[in-house]
Amino acid sequence: MTKPRSDTRQRIQEVARDLFARQGVQRTSLQDIADKLGISKPALYYHFDSREDLVRSILVPLIDEGERFVDDQESRGDTDARELLEGYFDFHYRHRQDMVLVLAELTMLADLGLIDKVLAWRDRLGKLVFGPEPTLEQSTRAVVAFGGLQDCCLQFPDTSYEALRATSVKAALAALGV
Repeated sequence: MTKPRSDTRQRIQEVARDLFARQGVQRTSLQDIADKLGISKPALYYHFDSREDLVRSILVPLIDEGERFVDDQESRGDTDARELLEGYFDFHYRHRQDMVLVLAELTMLADLGLIDKVLAWRDRLGKLVFGPEPTLEQSTRAVVAFGGLQDCCLQFPDTSYEALRATSVKAALAALGV
């Protein structure tokens, strides 16, 4: 059964994001979310079948957008490392609140396949920079560069976007050695 799209659904997701970030997914009940919204638990169930369904509704768009980003980069035919890193930074910066959720609840979120996806993205993007068969050194440089970019989006929440992007991309380019 397809669930309806509505402002209520979006409000539920926003409140859930906030509570998940503060309390953790496992320590946040659907009743906590309903109470914060001032709605009944059955009203919440109208929009989401379970807490896992709610988490999935928040993270699947992130996974889908990340997959589109990597697919688009692969289909370009030419790779400019700076543009690639800037795009990857921008993607993670837009989704930094959801990435905090991912990092806080790794075991539960592994079931969604997100961890495997992110690791696969790093591998695929590294191959765009270094070719289809990168050496171990090149592969580790790619992991440091792409993983570091992702981490910078979370580590420095009070830094301006412009300064953080410029500094992070510069560091990632240095890590790649290109």
